Amino acid sequence: MEIKVSPSLLSCNFLQLEKEVRRACAGGADMLHYDVMDGVFVNNISFGLPVLQAVKKVSSLPLDVHLMICDPLKYAEKFAECGADIITFHIETGCDVGKTIDKIRSCGAKAGVSLKPETPAEAVADLVGEVDMILVMTVEPGFGGQAFIPSCLDKISKLRNEAQKKGVLLDIEVDGGINAQTAEQTIAAGANVIVSGSYLFSADDMAKEIARLKALQAL
Repeated sequence: MEIKVSPSLLSCNFLQLEKEVRRACAGGADMLHYDVMDGVFVNNISFGLPVLQAVKKVSSLPLDVHLMICDPLKYAEKFAECGADIITFHIETGCDVGKTIDKIRSCGAKAGVSLKPETPAEAVADLVGEVDMILVMTVEPGFGGQAFIPSCLDKISKLRNEAQKKGVLLDIEVDGGINAQTAEQTIAAGANVIVSGSYLFSADDMAKEIARLKALQAL
């Protein structure tokens, strides 16, 4: 499968947000990862709707919105209206999964589901073929710059195997502690959408590093 790269805006220079968005777009990224945190589902607060609208105005790429919030069903339509092209929500919220997927799609966005490091692959296995993307968190959600958790690799493999068994072309996204070395490990396990924040936005040549990630061997 084609490797896609989604730079995480959580690690960009907020004082230069427009410049950072344009740098990622010009650097060969496939989409932009936009983390939404409510301070309840995770112990941090990040971007909201107005910032997403602003990013949409200057981005030439799809916006990959990751909702780390307690009530994704309530807010899915608002984020779609503000520019989200892909909306991913957490299985651990306990929301009505089917209704949330339907709401996202009715707004014209692609639907994804995410799981924390301690959540087993089996919790979302039934959704393979029902969602466009599954996001496997490879760190605890809430803060950037954490170390990659290797035990998540087995979860990626299980989900890719399930997708292959069902004959589904599923995007499996990984987020957390991703650099060239850990990206290679996740791709070998079955991931094909790579979220990277600190590694890409701290690079002297982001385009070079994006190209390096996209050149890694996919399954």
